[in-house]
Amino acid sequence: MSKKKSDVSPSLFESQSEDVTASTVLNLNGATTFPLPTDLPASWLSALGSETSQPYWNELQKFVAAERATQAVFPPAEDVFNAFRFTPLDSIKVLILGQDPYPGAGHAHGLCFSVRPGVRLPGSLRNIYQELNNDLGIKPVKHGYLASWAKQGILMLNACLTVRADSPNSHAGKGWEKFTDAAISAVNQSQRPVVFLLWGAYALKKIKLIDESRHIVIKSAHPSPLSASNGFFGSKPFSKINEALKKLGESPIDWQLPETASEEH
Repeated sequence: MSKKKSDVSPSLFESQSEDVTASTVLNLNGATTFPLPTDLPASWLSALGSETSQPYWNELQKFVAAERATQAVFPPAEDVFNAFRFTPLDSIKVLILGQDPYPGAGHAHGLCFSVRPGVRLPGSLRNIYQELNNDLGIKPVKHGYLASWAKQGILMLNACLTVRADSPNSHAGKGWEKFTDAAISAVNQSQRPVVFLLWGAYALKKIKLIDESRHIVIKSAHPSPLSASNGFFGSKPFSKINEALKKLGESPIDWQLPETASEEH
């Protein structure tokens, strides 16, 4: 027997159809638990699976589902956990922390600072490319799709994994920070030393989750156009990361992005 829409518990991993109302979402009689997507790497499922039994997780699920029922929310539901899909816990060499996804339509796809192929570069990413050129002489490519960095072991994590369209920080304080703090703590507890790149005051608040005696932390101003001239430009984060990886006995990151990009899932 097929289920009616009202019988199916929405998940923040699933897009909501237009005729699902907020009241339907918030008055669920179905599932009481919301597991992580099963296609995440086993290392992440093991490390973060227990978060789904915490009270905040169900409240977060309901909030995001209600938002999707009445608002445009980014990234699309199927891309929310891409940072974890692209970079398994046991392959992480570097962690770059952002705040929340780009709020513009078609931009965010689950990796911090990255945008989909064909999208105009945001200001922060243009500044990242400028510093990459100044630091390592790598000429900017025309796209802003950073998946090749993630595939080399860079966890490109936003503290909040969703955002309402055109409303930066609109999903802050709803539970995502608890989940991503757990992810940062899992990286901190891994046996493999990691390089943490913290850009700006918000990211620096997470330093309390990092054991600096085991890991290497690189800090600077944020690449945003509002702050890049106050310590981001000239900070040479890319060469510093590769120098740190060399000290840790790890292979360096190839920061050269491909000239063309096609989206991966």
